[in-house]
Amino acid sequence: MKNNSREFIIIRQETPYQGFFRLEKYRLRHSLFAGGWTGELDRELFRRGNCVAVLLYDPGRDQIVLIEQFRVGAILHQEQPWLLEIVAGAIEEGEAAEQVAYRESLEEAGCEILELIKVCEFYTTPGGSSERITLFCGRVDASDVQGIHGLDDEDEDILVRAVSFSEAYNLVERGEIDSAIPILAIQWLALNRSDLRKKWLAE
Repeated sequence: MKNNSREFIIIRQETPYQGFFRLEKYRLRHSLFAGGWTGELDRELFRRGNCVAVLLYDPGRDQIVLIEQFRVGAILHQEQPWLLEIVAGAIEEGEAAEQVAYRESLEEAGCEILELIKVCEFYTTPGGSSERITLFCGRVDASDVQGIHGLDDEDEDILVRAVSFSEAYNLVERGEIDSAIPILAIQWLALNRSDLRKKWLAE
């Protein structure tokens, strides 16, 4: 008979590394769908706080704000590991996700959000990371979007530009945007763009 209760037991927890991120090592057991329990399992968890991502969209111009920056996670797969992305950042202690959306949009893209809607929340790589993203879509005026942005004390070097929705979608289809968060955001906009433009352009 299958076990409908989902349970787990942490037997031991260690922190082998603590830096900008934290690596935790667990010995644990969890219940099985068919009943019973696993043996003792060793699992590593890349631990970081929750984060926010914002798809900045100008409905009048039908443009998306894209950023480009160096990403160490891509050095094993690309000769030039500069990725096309959307604005994103970590939630600091005491901050609400919405506050981070407004802050990061100014810091990373020089954009002031005029209206903000929540899209969804999701894990990025739950097989080994605790990172959970809150995705927003923010209405902006993209007429003057350009240049290099980011905070010097965080060693950020971010190239910003506005592109048409069709160009952004084509970048996804051609595989030139190959980071999960902007892919999900742009596909969401493809499904909701017509209704969103009607709503925002009517205000």
